[in-house]
Amino acid sequence: QDEETLLGLVSITEPTSIDAALQDPEWILAMQEELNQFTKNDVWDLVPKPKGKHIIVTRRVFRNKLNKQGEVVRNKARLVAQGYSQQE
Repeated sequence: QDEETLLGLVSITEPTSIDAALQDPEWILAMQEELNQFTKNDVWDLVPKPKGKHIIVTRRVFRNKLNKQGEVVRNKARLVAQGYSQQE
């Protein structure tokens, strides 16, 4: 596929909330791609919350990736942990 074709598959604006992202099919696809990578790379397991433990809060970071001409070529939706709440 050429770059012009790919530009039709991305959202030009970065959402400011998960609610806004869930209204845009391109951002939903970006979030699903991130979760698919977790599964493919076997980097997490969903487990029940242990009693007496706090859950690490996560949030989504939405960014557009640009080419050298400054055109949006990809939407990136990252699921990140709030680092300050983690303990070894």
